[in-house]
Amino acid sequence: MMYLLVFSIIINYCYYFIKNTKALHMLQQNWYNDGNRYLKWIISNPSKVFLQVDILFILFIFLIFIDKNLSMILFILFYILCISSFLHNKKQEQLKKPLSFTKRVKRLIITSTIIYLIPILIMFLYFDKNLIVYYYLILGALTYLNYFVIMITNIINIPIEKSVFRYYYYKAYNKINEMSNLKVIGITGSYGKTSSKNILNDILSIKYNTCPSPKNYNTTNGLMLTINNYLDKFNDVFIAEMGAFKMGEIQELCDLVHPKYGILTRIGTAHMDSFGSRENIQKGKFELIESLPEDGVAILNRDDEYQVSYKLKNKCKVIWIGIDNEADVMATNIKQTNKGMSFDCIFKGDKNKYKFETRLLGKANIYNILASIALGNYFGIEIDRLKYGVKKVRSIEHRLELKKYGDINIIDDAYNSNPIGSKMAVEVLGLMPGKKIIVTPGMIELGDEQYELNKKFGEYISEVCDEVILVGETQTKPIYDGLIEKKYPKENIHIINDVKLAFKLMQELKDKETYVLLENDLPDIFNEK
Repeated sequence: MMYLLVFSIIINYCYYFIKNTKALHMLQQNWYNDGNRYLKWIISNPSKVFLQVDILFILFIFLIFIDKNLSMILFILFYILCISSFLHNKKQEQLKKPLSFTKRVKRLIITSTIIYLIPILIMFLYFDKNLIVYYYLILGALTYLNYFVIMITNIINIPIEKSVFRYYYYKAYNKINEMSNLKVIGITGSYGKTSSKNILNDILSIKYNTCPSPKNYNTTNGLMLTINNYLDKFNDVFIAEMGAFKMGEIQELCDLVHPKYGILTRIGTAHMDSFGSRENIQKGKFELIESLPEDGVAILNRDDEYQVSYKLKNKCKVIWIGIDNEADVMATNIKQTNKGMSFDCIFKGDKNKYKFETRLLGKANIYNILASIALGNYFGIEIDRLKYGVKKVRSIEHRLELKKYGDINIIDDAYNSNPIGSKMAVEVLGLMPGKKIIVTPGMIELGDEQYELNKKFGEYISEVCDEVILVGETQTKPIYDGLIEKKYPKENIHIINDVKLAFKLMQELKDKETYVLLENDLPDIFNEK
């Protein structure tokens, strides 16, 4: 009996461990339960959390009362099958962002293992064969309730994580504050932060040794990592992308890096659920501008009503950019093709017009380029060098990026989606020759406006696209409604729940020349498959 119990524990732990990776993946994608996001995910996904095959372990508990040895053998075989099934399903998953085994995740794995081992140790210290049914009940419950075990593990580790955070925070804080000649630029907004950062980096690197925060490292942890691992004494400029999901987070980032220059891209409805209101989003984004010193410089967008209407409490210098409204730095005579864009740039007080060309697509990128031109000009970079910098700006990964998939032209705008950006992406698709197809799961985190904004998105799509592939029947219902309201042909709407099928469908729908817009790619927590 003891041998069977030991073997049961080994097999059960193997299943417990691999199930941990699934729960940790969801915890990581929900920001380690910041704002109770992980708990909310559990509540909103009862089928994924509770309707699992390993609930059948209860059957073996009852069998123990009939035949202990037979029940223990069946218990072992059952978990071997569970492991096999889990690994098979894992191979079939289309993960957009797999679990990253960071040091924090490894610490969580250690703590969850200790949680598992504590009752096992008690079992062996006070073993009683009459209690065997309770032993198996504990083993089964630990694996079945794995999502909750990980939540408890995360809570237990909070003091450890706070200690680790403080160490790396003050290491980064001291390092960047010792670099007195460093130009620190903060970039925030509801949309376009990463694009603006990459464009600014490409342009400023003509004259300066720049260090931008990599990828989408726009949180406190991300900026700490950037400062500690990437910033060095040879850098002249540090470009910090700043993201936020609630008020106070931008201020926290500013307290770390102390920017002297700030760029505010656009203010919209992104993360409405966590901010709570448009007013909170507006205030939250302006935390960057209001943290600038009096001799600092803010680049603001004259065409953004939420920036124009805000009563700034800072006396720093403001440089306005714009296209539709008069500003300090303006773009006129904009021409868009499927190869890129050109525009004339006008500086206030200068009667000349300067023609700029870029390989980038989409009107939003004109604003991003204008912001970089404005700051570059303030830094004293000559116009000809700015022109060269704009011309050499590289396409930004997953942001209206043109690429090939076999003989199909892909416009990859999968990184994120918002009401302004999605409309612009459809407009870019409309510039392309040949057949036009869109693949999208729609937009998320738009609060009470989510249905209407996605429905409006469907209306835009109906005016441009020859075929529509919607990923996720429930999530894309508003888009479908918008298409139908515009009398879009039902036979040209294709609804799938697995994004992998989209690529096969593209091949079936393609024409001699085909352009496919990939608009948004939702995190794995939104999978409907």
